Amino acid sequence: MSKKLVVVSAGLSQPSSTRLLADRLTEAALGELDLRGASVDLEVIELRDLAQDITNNLLTGFASPRLQSALDAVSRADGLIAVTPIFTASYSGLFKSFFDVIDNAALTGLPVLIAATGGTSRHSLALDHAVRPLFSYLRAIVLPTAVFAASEDWGGGADVTGTASLPDRIRRAGRELAAQVAVSTRSEEFVDPFALDASFDPSGMFPAR
Repeated sequence: MSKKLVVVSAGLSQPSSTRLLADRLTEAALGELDLRGASVDLEVIELRDLAQDITNNLLTGFASPRLQSALDAVSRADGLIAVTPIFTASYSGLFKSFFDVIDNAALTGLPVLIAATGGTSRHSLALDHAVRPLFSYLRAIVLPTAVFAASEDWGGGADVTGTASLPDRIRRAGRELAAQVAVSTRSEEFVDPFALDASFDPSGMFPAR
């Protein structure tokens, strides 16, 4: 059975560095999963396309079919890559709003690779003081390596402090996610809480014996 990998990108522009980072992380994870012989069903969710649906859900409590499909994909995933731009030292409002409308038990046990983009490396701490606690609260398994990409990181070299280059960090994070996804059984165990029992008879009669 194929593993289900979902990517959530909260970039606002098009194209965006947030989506670029999400794509690089996805390539790294898929490459590692391929080495492990795992087949993968991939779904990429661009939150900018769902902004109005998310707002309406916050106001009414009801998800549109398009938003519900995205929420279901995350709930049933074996692994999640979640990437947000950093604004004012925290995740974007759109990113937070999407995870506000998902059921607070839907991410339990879900391996999550967190990543973010920002103008300068000063914003990198937001991954550990804002993004990681969000997913820990939702009882997800947040992977050790979080990837932050500042504008200067796209050059590919190590920074002056000796921190590994962005490609190196992406590869390491991809390996960590692949290791978790390869052994995950979440997508196989998912049970739709609204699914009808096999014995249900719409006529109201008892099932045939």
